Amino acid sequence: MSSPTGPASGLPVRMPRPRQPGRHRRPEPLVAPEGAPALVLAVPGTPSSATRSLAEEVVSIARSELPGLDARIGYVDGDEAEFPSLAAVLAHAADERAARFEQAVAAGAEVKEPDGPVAVVVPLLAGPDSALLRRVRQAVMDSRVAAELTDVLGPHPLLAEALHVRLSEAGLARADRARLFTVATAADGIVLASVGGDEAVQAAGITGMLLAARLAVPVMAAALDQEGSIASVAEQLRGSGSQQLALAPYLIGPEIEATLLEAAAKEAGCSVAQPLGPYPAIGKLALAKYTTALGITPPQPQGTPVR
Repeated sequence: MSSPTGPASGLPVRMPRPRQPGRHRRPEPLVAPEGAPALVLAVPGTPSSATRSLAEEVVSIARSELPGLDARIGYVDGDEAEFPSLAAVLAHAADERAARFEQAVAAGAEVKEPDGPVAVVVPLLAGPDSALLRRVRQAVMDSRVAAELTDVLGPHPLLAEALHVRLSEAGLARADRARLFTVATAADGIVLASVGGDEAVQAAGITGMLLAARLAVPVMAAALDQEGSIASVAEQLRGSGSQQLALAPYLIGPEIEATLLEAAAKEAGCSVAQPLGPYPAIGKLALAKYTTALGITPPQPQGTPVR
């Protein structure tokens, strides 16, 4: 036992550390503002248990970065049962907000009627895909809910980091250029596969330049959804001297069928890495889109430095 003046038994007592004054004081951890809109992750593609697991991991990362965050998942092709549609998730969020307000009023609390967006919708897409984004926008309109739609997650240096990690996991790139070892299967040219046509290829090319700087090998973007594009870019790389090519999907995963990647890699004669999936950067970038839309500023997501 101890008393307010010290330990009764003479044993040391762990006392709270005083707050460090001045400019070196640690900032207070940011939490989601009370009554903040929900972050709704708009998941494209055919829903499946694997897709749900991926999306849940992404929102889990976002919640860990911003405690108190109301994060939900809506499927662009939801079935309203096991996989709720984006429009249904938005409508449910609106109903819940209205119910909370009515309960507070009924309890006699002095509360302001909620205004502003009910949710911020973040598409689970690394790059622009006009067809998918039109469907997301239509789902938001169909919900008749005040919701803000953000841009896609890329281009961003963290996505170049994620691509590097996926390539190294497949044995197609060195994990760290600073270490003095080689990877026998390391690629000397990278085809960066995107979906969404020319606009997506251009956006992927920006991240591709960052990836090329990390790996010190040429990187060229190509459209997975345009016939012959992957093979054509692979031939360009071979024509410039690259012989051992790798296909790096500039994709999170749900937006394409896995068989498309395998077929494109086979056609181009490339080894292939896994899609970005629930890499931690994906959750951090989704949260960054949300906080930017609301004008709140958590610590910006940082990647590992280029070596």
